[in-house]
Amino acid sequence: MTAQAVHPNDLRGLLLPSALLALALGALAAQLGPLPPLFGLDPAASPATVILPPGSLTYRTEGHFLRDNNPIDAPMITVALEQPLEIMTYQVTAIDYERCVADGQCAPALGGVGVNVPVTGVNFEDATNYAAWLSARTGQNWSLPTDAEWAYAAAERFVDDALNLGDDPANPALRWIANYRQEAARNRTADPMPRQLGSFGVNTNGVMDMAGNVWEWTQTCHRRVQVDEVGAVVTDSPACTIRVLEGKHRAATSYFIRDAKSGGCSVGVPPDNLGFRLVRRPTWHEALLDHMFPGR
Repeated sequence: MTAQAVHPNDLRGLLLPSALLALALGALAAQLGPLPPLFGLDPAASPATVILPPGSLTYRTEGHFLRDNNPIDAPMITVALEQPLEIMTYQVTAIDYERCVADGQCAPALGGVGVNVPVTGVNFEDATNYAAWLSARTGQNWSLPTDAEWAYAAAERFVDDALNLGDDPANPALRWIANYRQEAARNRTADPMPRQLGSFGVNTNGVMDMAGNVWEWTQTCHRRVQVDEVGAVVTDSPACTIRVLEGKHRAATSYFIRDAKSGGCSVGVPPDNLGFRLVRRPTWHEALLDHMFPGR
C-alpha cells in the first residue's frame, strides 16, 4: 500500500479551523485563569475551615439609608446562598500573616504578635494581598467574605444595629438621642487588647470568635441609599473606598485604615482592632470536576 500525498489545499483547509480553535481556547483560559501549578504548592498552608450548607439569611442589609435626607434603619432583606460556604474557623493569625510579610507579598501589620493571636492593624488591601498570597501558595481560591456571607456564618453572633424607632421626619432629635445612647454603651465595652484564639468561643455554626474584639474586613462596599415614602429605592450610591467591617457591631471604614481609632471610621464608635478571616471558593477546574464527577 502506498501512502497518499496530502495536497497543499487540504492543509490550508485545516489551518483556519485550527487557528480559530486556538484563539477560542486562549480566550477561555484568559477568562477562567490558569490551572494551579502541580509542584511548589504547600497544602499544609491551608487553614482550618468550617463548611456551611447552602441556605438563606434574613438580616438587616448594609448601608446608610435616608428618607427625605433623614437617617432611617436599613431594611430587612432575605439573601439566598446557593452554594456551600467554606470559611476559616479562626481569624488569620499573626504568625501566618508574618509568612506573607516574609515572602514580600504583605505589608507589616501594626499589631498582633505571637503564635496564637489574630493579626490586627491590617487594612483592606493587606487582607486582599494575603488572600492572593495564600491562593498562590495553596493553589486554591481564597478571598474576603461578603457582608451577607459573614452574617450567615456568624448566625446568632450577628448584631442587628437598628435603633428600632418609628421614624418621624418632624422630630429627628429622637434618632440622634437614641444613636448617642447606643454609641455611649459601645464606648463602655471597649476592649482594645486582642485576645488569644478561642477567647470568644464558638457559635452554632462551629466558627470561632465571631463578634469578638477583632472586627473583620469584608469585600462589601459601603453605600448611601435614598428611599421614598414607601421604602422604594430612589438612589443607591456605592462608595468602594469605604468597606464594611463586622464585629461587635457593623462599621464602615476607609480601605487604607489599619487602626480605626486613629480615624477613618465613617460613623459611630470605631472598632477596637482590625483583622480578617477568609472564605475558600471553588476554582473553575474544581467546579468543572464536581460537575463531571458528582460526589468525587
